[in-house]
Amino acid sequence: MKILDRYIIKTFLGPFLFIFSVLFFIFIVNIIWIQMAQFVGKGLTYWEITKLLFYMGVSVVSMVMPLTILLSSIMTFGEFGERYELAAMKAAGISLTRVMTPLFIVTTILATILFFFQNNITPDFQRKAKNMLYNIAATKPALNFTPGQFINQIPGFSVKFDKIEGEGGEKVEGVFIHKSTNIYENQQAVVAKNGRFVPAGDKNYLKLLLYNGYVYEDEYRNKDYNQRLKQPNQSVKFDTLVLHFDVSELINKAIEKEQITDDYRFQTYNQINKTIVKTKKDNDEVMQGLGTSMVSNANNYVNIIQSSKEKPKKVVAQYKIDTLKKQKKLDVLYSAYNKIESQKNELSTKEEQIKGMVKGYNKMIIYQQRIFAYSFTCIIFFLIGASLGSIIRKGGMGVPVVVAIVIFIIFYVMNLTVENLSWKGKMNPYLAAWLPNMILFPFGLWLTIKALTDSQLFDIEKYRTLFKPLIEKFQKPKEHARYQ
Repeated sequence: MKILDRYIIKTFLGPFLFIFSVLFFIFIVNIIWIQMAQFVGKGLTYWEITKLLFYMGVSVVSMVMPLTILLSSIMTFGEFGERYELAAMKAAGISLTRVMTPLFIVTTILATILFFFQNNITPDFQRKAKNMLYNIAATKPALNFTPGQFINQIPGFSVKFDKIEGEGGEKVEGVFIHKSTNIYENQQAVVAKNGRFVPAGDKNYLKLLLYNGYVYEDEYRNKDYNQRLKQPNQSVKFDTLVLHFDVSELINKAIEKEQITDDYRFQTYNQINKTIVKTKKDNDEVMQGLGTSMVSNANNYVNIIQSSKEKPKKVVAQYKIDTLKKQKKLDVLYSAYNKIESQKNELSTKEEQIKGMVKGYNKMIIYQQRIFAYSFTCIIFFLIGASLGSIIRKGGMGVPVVVAIVIFIIFYVMNLTVENLSWKGKMNPYLAAWLPNMILFPFGLWLTIKALTDSQLFDIEKYRTLFKPLIEKFQKPKEHARYQ
Protein backbone atom coordinates (compact mmCIF):
# COMPACT_ATOMS: atom_id res chain seq x y z
CA MET A 1 0.00 0.00 0.00
CA LYS A 2 1.36 3.39 -0.97
CA ILE A 3 1.99 6.19 1.52
CA LEU A 4 -0.79 8.28 -0.06
CA ASP A 5 -3.31 5.45 0.36
CA ARG A 6 -2.35 5.01 4.02
CA TYR A 7 -2.69 8.73 4.60
CA ILE A 8 -6.14 8.91 2.98
CA ILE A 9 -7.42 5.88 4.93
CA LYS A 10 -5.96 7.21 8.18
CA THR A 11 -7.63 10.58 7.63
CA PHE A 12 -10.93 8.80 7.03
CA LEU A 13 -10.81 6.31 9.93
CA GLY A 14 -10.26 8.98 12.59
CA PRO A 15 -13.57 10.81 12.01
CA PHE A 16 -15.27 7.50 11.22
CA LEU A 17 -14.55 5.94 14.65
CA PHE A 18 -15.43 9.14 16.49
CA ILE A 19 -18.69 9.74 14.59
CA PHE A 20 -19.73 6.09 14.87
CA SER A 21 -19.27 6.21 18.66
CA VAL A 22 -21.24 9.46 18.98
CA LEU A 23 -24.11 8.32 16.76
CA PHE A 24 -24.28 4.93 18.46
CA PHE A 25 -24.52 6.70 21.83
CA ILE A 26 -27.27 9.01 20.52
CA PHE A 27 -29.32 6.09 19.23
CA ILE A 28 -28.83 4.26 22.56
CA VAL A 29 -30.07 7.34 24.45
CA ASN A 30 -33.12 7.36 22.19
CA ILE A 31 -33.77 3.71 23.08
CA ILE A 32 -33.42 4.51 26.80
CA TRP A 33 -35.93 7.34 26.45
CA ILE A 34 -38.46 5.10 24.70
CA GLN A 35 -37.99 2.10 27.01
CA MET A 36 -37.61 4.05 30.26
CA ALA A 37 -40.99 2.95 31.59
CA GLN A 38 -39.92 -0.69 31.39
CA PHE A 39 -36.76 -0.08 33.45
CA VAL A 40 -38.08 2.10 36.28
CA GLY A 41 -39.03 0.31 39.49
CA LYS A 42 -37.91 -3.11 38.33
CA GLY A 43 -35.01 -3.52 40.73
CA LEU A 44 -32.62 -4.26 37.86
CA THR A 45 -28.89 -4.13 38.43
CA TYR A 46 -26.69 -1.77 36.42
CA TRP A 47 -25.15 -4.79 34.70
CA GLU A 48 -28.58 -6.08 33.59
CA ILE A 49 -29.59 -2.66 32.25
CA THR A 50 -26.26 -2.27 30.43
CA LYS A 51 -26.58 -5.72 28.91
CA LEU A 52 -30.15 -5.05 27.75
CA LEU A 53 -29.19 -1.71 26.19
CA PHE A 54 -26.30 -3.39 24.40
CA TYR A 55 -28.60 -6.11 23.03
CA MET A 56 -31.06 -3.50 21.82
CA GLY A 57 -28.34 -1.18 20.53
CA VAL A 58 -26.89 -3.76 18.17
CA SER A 59 -29.95 -3.42 15.93
CA VAL A 60 -29.25 0.30 15.32
CA VAL A 61 -25.89 -0.42 13.69
CA SER A 62 -27.67 -0.86 10.36
CA MET A 63 -28.72 2.82 10.48
CA VAL A 64 -25.62 4.18 12.20
CA MET A 65 -23.14 2.72 9.70
CA PRO A 66 -24.49 4.44 6.51
CA LEU A 67 -24.86 7.79 8.28
CA THR A 68 -21.32 7.49 9.68
CA ILE A 69 -19.88 6.76 6.24
CA LEU A 70 -21.77 9.71 4.75
CA LEU A 71 -20.59 12.18 7.38
CA SER A 72 -17.01 10.85 7.47
CA SER A 73 -16.70 11.04 3.68
CA ILE A 74 -17.91 14.65 3.58
CA MET A 75 -15.53 15.63 6.41
CA THR A 76 -12.52 13.82 4.92
CA PHE A 77 -12.79 15.22 1.41
CA GLY A 78 -13.92 18.58 2.77
CA GLU A 79 -10.71 18.82 4.80
CA PHE A 80 -8.65 17.77 1.76
CA GLY A 81 -10.24 20.62 -0.20
CA GLU A 82 -10.04 23.15 2.63
CA ARG A 83 -6.31 22.47 3.20
CA TYR A 84 -5.68 22.50 -0.59
CA GLU A 85 -4.42 18.93 -0.37
CA LEU A 86 -6.88 17.86 -3.04
CA ALA A 87 -5.62 20.61 -5.34
CA ALA A 88 -2.03 19.51 -4.68
CA MET A 89 -2.89 15.90 -5.55
CA LYS A 90 -4.53 16.99 -8.80
CA ALA A 91 -1.52 19.19 -9.60
CA ALA A 92 0.70 16.12 -9.13
CA GLY A 93 -1.37 14.25 -11.71
CA ILE A 94 -3.46 12.25 -9.21
CA SER A 95 -7.11 12.25 -10.24
CA LEU A 96 -10.04 12.42 -7.86
CA THR A 97 -10.97 8.89 -8.89
CA ARG A 98 -7.56 7.68 -7.70
CA VAL A 99 -8.01 9.54 -4.41
CA MET A 100 -11.45 7.99 -3.88
CA THR A 101 -10.36 4.44 -4.75
CA PRO A 102 -8.79 3.41 -1.38
CA LEU A 103 -11.78 4.76 0.57
CA PHE A 104 -14.18 3.11 -1.87
CA ILE A 105 -12.46 -0.21 -1.12
CA VAL A 106 -12.68 0.48 2.62
CA THR A 107 -16.37 1.36 2.29
CA THR A 108 -17.04 -1.83 0.33
CA ILE A 109 -15.37 -3.84 3.09
CA LEU A 110 -17.46 -2.03 5.72
CA ALA A 111 -20.62 -2.69 3.69
CA THR A 112 -19.74 -6.39 3.48
CA ILE A 113 -19.09 -6.51 7.22
CA LEU A 114 -22.45 -4.82 7.82
CA PHE A 115 -24.19 -7.49 5.73
CA PHE A 116 -22.67 -10.38 7.68
CA PHE A 117 -23.29 -8.49 10.91
CA GLN A 118 -26.99 -8.03 10.11
CA ASN A 119 -27.35 -11.56 8.80
CA ASN A 120 -25.53 -13.51 11.50
CA ILE A 121 -25.11 -11.38 14.64
CA THR A 122 -28.09 -9.01 14.78
CA PRO A 123 -30.74 -11.82 14.81
CA ASP A 124 -29.11 -13.42 17.85
CA PHE A 125 -29.04 -10.12 19.76
CA GLN A 126 -32.60 -9.34 18.66
CA ARG A 127 -33.70 -12.63 20.21
CA LYS A 128 -31.82 -11.91 23.45
CA ALA A 129 -33.28 -8.39 23.71
CA LYS A 130 -36.84 -9.50 22.97
CA ASN A 131 -36.74 -12.28 25.54
CA MET A 132 -35.04 -10.11 28.13
CA LEU A 133 -37.74 -7.43 27.77
CA TYR A 134 -40.44 -10.08 28.04
CA ASN A 135 -38.94 -11.54 31.19
CA ILE A 136 -38.38 -8.12 32.76
CA ALA A 137 -42.04 -7.31 32.24
CA ALA A 138 -42.93 -10.31 34.41
CA THR A 139 -40.35 -9.61 37.12
CA LYS A 140 -40.80 -7.68 40.41
CA PRO A 141 -44.60 -7.50 40.27
CA ALA A 142 -44.80 -5.55 43.55
CA LEU A 143 -43.22 -2.59 41.82
CA ASN A 144 -45.15 -2.85 38.58
CA PHE A 145 -48.75 -2.16 39.62
CA THR A 146 -50.73 0.40 37.66
CA PRO A 147 -53.45 2.30 39.56
CA GLY A 148 -56.98 1.42 38.47
CA GLN A 149 -55.96 -1.63 36.43
CA PHE A 150 -56.12 -5.35 37.16
CA ILE A 151 -52.67 -6.96 37.26
CA ASN A 152 -52.29 -10.72 36.75
CA GLN A 153 -48.54 -10.98 37.28
CA ILE A 154 -48.79 -12.55 40.75
CA PRO A 155 -49.33 -16.29 40.16
CA GLY A 156 -52.85 -17.30 41.17
CA PHE A 157 -54.20 -13.79 41.87
CA SER A 158 -55.73 -10.82 40.08
CA VAL A 159 -55.00 -7.55 41.91
CA LYS A 160 -56.19 -3.95 41.53
CA PHE A 161 -55.32 -0.80 43.50
CA ASP A 162 -57.16 2.50 43.10
CA LYS A 163 -54.20 4.53 44.38
CA ILE A 164 -50.50 3.81 44.86
CA GLU A 165 -48.40 6.19 46.96
CA GLY A 166 -45.02 6.35 48.66
CA GLU A 167 -41.48 6.52 47.31
CA GLY A 168 -41.41 2.81 46.55
CA GLY A 169 -45.14 2.45 45.90
CA GLU A 170 -45.60 0.72 49.25
CA LYS A 171 -48.86 2.47 50.25
CA VAL A 172 -52.05 1.44 48.47
CA GLU A 173 -55.72 2.37 48.68
CA GLY A 174 -58.89 0.79 47.29
CA VAL A 175 -57.57 -2.78 47.30
CA PHE A 176 -59.34 -5.56 45.42
CA ILE A 177 -57.77 -9.04 45.26
CA HIS A 178 -59.36 -12.00 43.50
CA LYS A 179 -58.00 -15.51 43.82
CA SER A 180 -57.88 -17.40 40.53
CA THR A 181 -59.55 -20.80 40.98
CA ASN A 182 -61.22 -23.49 38.94
CA ILE A 183 -64.85 -24.61 39.15
CA TYR A 184 -64.06 -27.11 41.90
CA GLU A 185 -62.42 -24.62 44.27
CA ASN A 186 -63.90 -21.99 46.55
CA GLN A 187 -64.12 -18.54 44.98
CA GLN A 188 -62.44 -15.91 47.17
CA ALA A 189 -62.12 -12.14 46.96
CA VAL A 190 -60.59 -9.61 49.35
CA VAL A 191 -61.66 -5.97 49.49
CA ALA A 192 -59.86 -3.45 51.73
CA LYS A 193 -59.87 0.29 52.24
CA ASN A 194 -56.07 0.59 52.30
CA GLY A 195 -52.86 -1.31 52.91
CA ARG A 196 -49.12 -1.33 52.49
CA PHE A 197 -46.31 -3.58 51.35
CA VAL A 198 -43.78 -4.56 54.01
CA PRO A 199 -40.54 -6.57 53.78
CA ALA A 200 -41.12 -10.30 54.13
CA GLY A 201 -38.82 -12.63 56.01
CA ASP A 202 -38.54 -14.86 52.96
CA LYS A 203 -37.58 -13.10 49.73
CA ASN A 204 -39.70 -15.59 47.78
CA TYR A 205 -42.84 -14.06 49.27
CA LEU A 206 -44.51 -10.69 48.86
CA LYS A 207 -46.06 -9.44 52.12
CA LEU A 208 -49.10 -7.15 52.09
CA LEU A 209 -50.84 -5.69 55.16
CA LEU A 210 -54.50 -4.78 54.61
CA TYR A 211 -56.73 -2.65 56.83
CA ASN A 212 -60.51 -2.29 57.18
CA GLY A 213 -61.92 -4.75 54.70
CA TYR A 214 -63.85 -7.92 53.96
CA VAL A 215 -63.03 -11.42 52.75
CA TYR A 216 -65.78 -12.84 50.52
CA GLU A 217 -65.91 -16.58 49.81
CA ASP A 218 -68.30 -18.85 47.89
CA GLU A 219 -68.15 -22.48 49.00
CA TYR A 220 -68.57 -24.34 45.70
CA ARG A 221 -66.39 -27.31 46.48
CA ASN A 222 -68.18 -30.70 46.92
CA LYS A 223 -71.64 -29.15 46.39
CA ASP A 224 -74.05 -29.56 43.54
CA TYR A 225 -75.81 -26.73 41.74
CA ASN A 226 -78.95 -26.69 43.95
CA GLN A 227 -76.88 -26.63 47.13
CA ARG A 228 -74.80 -23.74 45.83
CA LEU A 229 -77.98 -21.78 45.11
CA LYS A 230 -79.08 -22.17 48.74
CA GLN A 231 -75.61 -21.42 50.15
CA PRO A 232 -75.21 -17.68 50.79
CA ASN A 233 -71.89 -16.00 50.23
CA GLN A 234 -69.68 -15.90 53.31
CA SER A 235 -68.05 -12.66 54.32
CA VAL A 236 -65.59 -11.96 57.11
CA LYS A 237 -64.85 -8.44 58.27
CA PHE A 238 -61.30 -7.66 59.39
CA ASP A 239 -59.38 -4.76 60.85
CA THR A 240 -55.97 -6.08 59.82
CA LEU A 241 -55.16 -8.89 57.41
CA VAL A 242 -51.72 -10.20 56.42
CA LEU A 243 -51.37 -11.74 52.96
CA HIS A 244 -48.30 -13.54 51.63
CA PHE A 245 -48.01 -14.01 47.87
CA ASP A 246 -45.67 -16.69 46.58
CA VAL A 247 -43.59 -14.97 43.88
CA SER A 248 -40.72 -17.44 43.83
CA GLU A 249 -41.60 -18.38 40.25
CA LEU A 250 -41.04 -14.80 39.13
CA ILE A 251 -38.00 -14.03 41.28
CA ASN A 252 -36.16 -17.18 40.37
CA LYS A 253 -36.96 -16.81 36.69
CA ALA A 254 -33.84 -16.09 34.68
CA ILE A 255 -34.11 -12.68 33.03
CA GLU A 256 -32.32 -13.95 29.94
CA LYS A 257 -34.28 -17.18 29.62
CA GLU A 258 -35.41 -17.50 26.02
CA GLN A 259 -39.14 -18.11 25.73
CA ILE A 260 -39.79 -16.39 22.37
CA THR A 261 -38.12 -18.16 19.44
CA ASP A 262 -40.47 -17.91 16.44
CA ASP A 263 -39.94 -14.29 15.35
CA TYR A 264 -38.66 -13.76 11.78
CA ARG A 265 -36.25 -11.10 13.10
CA PHE A 266 -34.33 -13.90 14.82
CA GLN A 267 -33.48 -15.54 11.50
CA THR A 268 -30.81 -15.21 8.82
CA TYR A 269 -31.51 -14.25 5.21
CA ASN A 270 -31.93 -17.85 4.03
CA GLN A 271 -34.05 -18.80 7.03
CA ILE A 272 -36.35 -15.83 6.46
CA ASN A 273 -36.66 -16.93 2.83
CA LYS A 274 -38.05 -20.29 3.95
CA THR A 275 -40.38 -18.53 6.39
CA ILE A 276 -41.64 -16.27 3.59
CA VAL A 277 -42.46 -19.28 1.38
CA LYS A 278 -44.30 -20.99 4.24
CA THR A 279 -46.17 -17.80 5.19
CA LYS A 280 -47.25 -17.24 1.58
CA LYS A 281 -48.59 -20.79 1.39
CA ASP A 282 -50.50 -20.35 4.65
CA ASN A 283 -51.90 -16.99 3.52
CA ASP A 284 -53.07 -18.48 0.23
CA GLU A 285 -54.93 -21.22 2.09
CA VAL A 286 -56.55 -18.68 4.42
CA MET A 287 -57.53 -16.43 1.48
CA GLN A 288 -59.05 -19.39 -0.34
CA GLY A 289 -61.06 -20.26 2.76
CA LEU A 290 -62.22 -16.68 3.17
CA GLY A 291 -63.29 -16.52 -0.47
CA THR A 292 -65.25 -19.76 -0.21
CA SER A 293 -66.91 -18.54 2.97
CA MET A 294 -67.90 -15.20 1.44
CA VAL A 295 -69.38 -16.84 -1.67
CA SER A 296 -71.24 -19.35 0.48
CA ASN A 297 -72.71 -16.62 2.67
CA ALA A 298 -73.68 -14.47 -0.30
CA ASN A 299 -75.51 -17.27 -2.07
CA ASN A 300 -76.26 -20.51 -0.26
CA TYR A 301 -77.27 -22.18 -3.52
CA VAL A 302 -74.05 -21.62 -5.50
CA ASN A 303 -72.27 -24.75 -4.30
CA ILE A 304 -75.39 -26.87 -4.71
CA ILE A 305 -75.99 -25.72 -8.30
CA GLN A 306 -72.32 -26.18 -9.25
CA SER A 307 -72.09 -29.66 -7.79
CA SER A 308 -75.48 -30.87 -9.10
CA LYS A 309 -75.60 -32.55 -12.51
CA GLU A 310 -79.36 -32.34 -12.70
CA LYS A 311 -81.21 -29.54 -14.35
CA PRO A 312 -82.06 -26.85 -11.77
CA LYS A 313 -85.66 -26.87 -10.70
CA LYS A 314 -87.97 -24.00 -11.51
CA VAL A 315 -87.66 -21.23 -8.96
CA VAL A 316 -90.77 -20.78 -6.86
CA ALA A 317 -92.23 -17.29 -6.98
CA GLN A 318 -91.43 -15.20 -3.90
CA TYR A 319 -93.76 -13.00 -1.93
CA LYS A 320 -93.93 -9.37 -2.96
CA ILE A 321 -93.22 -7.04 -0.06
CA ASP A 322 -96.20 -4.81 -0.90
CA THR A 323 -98.68 -7.70 -0.65
CA LEU A 324 -97.68 -8.65 2.93
CA LYS A 325 -99.44 -7.49 6.04
CA LYS A 326 -97.87 -4.77 8.16
CA GLN A 327 -96.42 -7.03 10.90
CA LYS A 328 -95.23 -9.59 8.38
CA LYS A 329 -93.67 -6.84 6.31
CA LEU A 330 -91.79 -5.51 9.36
CA ASP A 331 -90.56 -9.01 10.18
CA VAL A 332 -89.25 -9.51 6.65
CA LEU A 333 -87.56 -6.10 6.58
CA TYR A 334 -86.04 -6.64 10.03
CA SER A 335 -84.74 -10.06 8.99
CA ALA A 336 -83.20 -8.59 5.81
CA TYR A 337 -81.64 -5.74 7.78
CA ASN A 338 -80.07 -8.16 10.28
CA LYS A 339 -78.68 -10.26 7.47
CA ILE A 340 -77.14 -7.20 5.79
CA GLU A 341 -75.60 -6.02 9.07
CA SER A 342 -74.24 -9.48 9.73
CA GLN A 343 -72.68 -9.55 6.27
CA LYS A 344 -71.14 -6.10 6.81
CA ASN A 345 -69.63 -7.09 10.17
CA GLU A 346 -68.28 -10.31 8.75
CA LEU A 347 -66.76 -8.50 5.78
CA SER A 348 -65.20 -5.92 8.10
CA THR A 349 -63.67 -8.67 10.25
CA LYS A 350 -62.29 -10.47 7.22
CA GLU A 351 -60.93 -7.20 5.83
CA GLU A 352 -58.97 -6.61 9.03
CA GLN A 353 -57.72 -10.19 8.92
CA ILE A 354 -56.52 -9.75 5.34
CA LYS A 355 -54.82 -6.45 6.20
CA GLY A 356 -53.01 -8.14 9.08
CA MET A 357 -51.78 -10.95 6.84
CA VAL A 358 -50.60 -8.51 4.15
CA LYS A 359 -48.81 -6.31 6.69
CA GLY A 360 -47.06 -9.24 8.39
CA TYR A 361 -45.98 -10.77 5.07
CA ASN A 362 -44.68 -7.47 3.66
CA LYS A 363 -42.85 -6.58 6.90
CA MET A 364 -41.05 -9.91 6.67
CA ILE A 365 -39.92 -9.27 3.08
CA ILE A 366 -38.80 -5.70 3.80
CA TYR A 367 -36.77 -6.84 6.81
CA GLN A 368 -35.10 -9.53 4.70
CA GLN A 369 -34.29 -7.26 1.76
CA ARG A 370 -32.87 -4.53 3.97
CA ILE A 371 -30.14 -6.92 5.08
CA PHE A 372 -28.75 -6.33 1.57
CA ALA A 373 -30.18 -2.86 0.97
CA TYR A 374 -28.49 -1.12 3.91
CA SER A 375 -25.11 -2.48 2.81
CA PHE A 376 -25.64 -0.98 -0.63
CA THR A 377 -26.71 2.27 1.06
CA CYS A 378 -23.22 2.52 2.57
CA ILE A 379 -21.66 2.61 -0.90
CA ILE A 380 -24.22 5.15 -2.15
CA PHE A 381 -23.61 7.40 0.84
CA PHE A 382 -19.87 7.24 0.24
CA LEU A 383 -20.30 8.41 -3.35
CA ILE A 384 -22.55 11.24 -2.19
CA GLY A 385 -20.32 12.20 0.75
CA ALA A 386 -17.01 12.07 -1.10
CA SER A 387 -18.40 14.09 -4.01
CA LEU A 388 -20.05 16.71 -1.80
CA GLY A 389 -16.90 17.03 0.32
CA SER A 390 -14.69 17.68 -2.68
CA ILE A 391 -17.18 20.22 -4.05
CA ILE A 392 -17.96 22.05 -0.80
CA ARG A 393 -14.33 21.99 0.39
CA LYS A 394 -15.30 22.53 4.01
CA GLY A 395 -14.08 20.30 6.82
CA GLY A 396 -14.88 20.17 10.52
CA MET A 397 -18.26 19.65 12.15
CA GLY A 398 -20.12 22.59 10.63
CA VAL A 399 -21.36 22.43 7.05
CA PRO A 400 -20.65 18.67 6.64
CA VAL A 401 -22.88 17.81 9.59
CA VAL A 402 -25.76 19.93 8.27
CA VAL A 403 -25.52 18.46 4.77
CA ALA A 404 -25.23 14.89 6.07
CA ILE A 405 -28.22 15.27 8.39
CA VAL A 406 -30.39 16.70 5.60
CA ILE A 407 -29.51 13.82 3.25
CA PHE A 408 -30.04 11.23 5.95
CA ILE A 409 -33.42 12.71 6.92
CA ILE A 410 -34.51 12.54 3.28
CA PHE A 411 -33.41 8.90 3.14
CA TYR A 412 -35.13 8.10 6.45
CA VAL A 413 -38.41 9.77 5.43
CA MET A 414 -38.40 7.87 2.14
CA ASN A 415 -37.81 4.64 4.07
CA LEU A 416 -40.75 5.26 6.39
CA THR A 417 -43.05 6.38 3.56
CA VAL A 418 -42.53 3.35 1.32
CA GLU A 419 -42.60 1.08 4.37
CA ASN A 420 -46.05 2.33 5.39
CA LEU A 421 -47.32 2.06 1.82
CA SER A 422 -46.10 -1.52 1.65
CA TRP A 423 -47.69 -2.43 4.98
CA LYS A 424 -51.02 -1.20 3.61
CA GLY A 425 -50.57 -3.33 0.50
CA LYS A 426 -50.24 -0.32 -1.81
CA MET A 427 -46.63 -1.04 -2.84
CA ASN A 428 -44.65 -4.16 -3.62
CA PRO A 429 -42.47 -4.93 -0.55
CA TYR A 430 -39.39 -5.70 -2.68
CA LEU A 431 -39.72 -2.33 -4.39
CA ALA A 432 -40.31 -0.61 -1.04
CA ALA A 433 -37.10 -2.04 0.40
CA TRP A 434 -34.96 -0.86 -2.52
CA LEU A 435 -36.72 2.31 -3.71
CA PRO A 436 -34.73 4.77 -1.48
CA ASN A 437 -31.49 3.31 -2.85
CA MET A 438 -32.84 3.41 -6.40
CA ILE A 439 -33.57 7.13 -5.97
CA LEU A 440 -30.30 8.09 -4.27
CA PHE A 441 -27.97 6.02 -6.48
CA PRO A 442 -28.45 8.19 -9.63
CA PHE A 443 -28.07 11.25 -7.42
CA GLY A 444 -24.76 9.87 -6.10
CA LEU A 445 -23.51 9.15 -9.63
CA TRP A 446 -24.51 12.65 -10.77
CA LEU A 447 -22.62 14.25 -7.86
CA THR A 448 -19.57 12.06 -8.58
CA ILE A 449 -19.53 13.21 -12.22
CA LYS A 450 -19.83 16.83 -11.08
CA ALA A 451 -16.94 16.37 -8.66
CA LEU A 452 -14.75 14.69 -11.29
CA THR A 453 -15.34 17.58 -13.70
CA ASP A 454 -14.61 20.24 -11.01
CA SER A 455 -18.13 21.60 -11.28
CA GLN A 456 -18.86 24.76 -9.28
CA LEU A 457 -22.09 23.27 -8.03
CA PHE A 458 -22.29 25.39 -4.87
CA ASP A 459 -20.79 28.58 -6.25
CA ILE A 460 -23.27 31.34 -5.37
CA GLU A 461 -21.83 33.77 -7.92
CA LYS A 462 -22.47 31.26 -10.69
CA TYR A 463 -26.18 31.07 -9.86
CA ARG A 464 -26.36 34.84 -9.37
CA THR A 465 -24.96 35.38 -12.86
CA LEU A 466 -27.32 32.77 -14.29
CA PHE A 467 -30.44 34.43 -12.88
CA LYS A 468 -29.20 38.02 -13.29
CA PRO A 469 -31.23 38.76 -16.47
CA LEU A 470 -34.38 37.49 -14.80
CA ILE A 471 -33.75 39.51 -11.63
CA GLU A 472 -33.10 42.73 -13.58
CA LYS A 473 -36.52 42.50 -15.25
CA PHE A 474 -38.25 42.79 -11.88
CA GLN A 475 -35.92 45.42 -10.43
CA LYS A 476 -36.75 49.10 -10.58
CA PRO A 477 -34.08 51.08 -12.51
CA LYS A 478 -31.93 53.19 -10.24
CA GLU A 479 -31.41 56.89 -11.04
CA HIS A 480 -27.95 58.36 -11.16
CA ALA A 481 -26.91 60.13 -7.97
CA ARG A 482 -26.43 63.51 -9.75
CA TYR A 483 -30.13 63.59 -10.76
CA GLN A 484 -31.48 62.87 -7.28
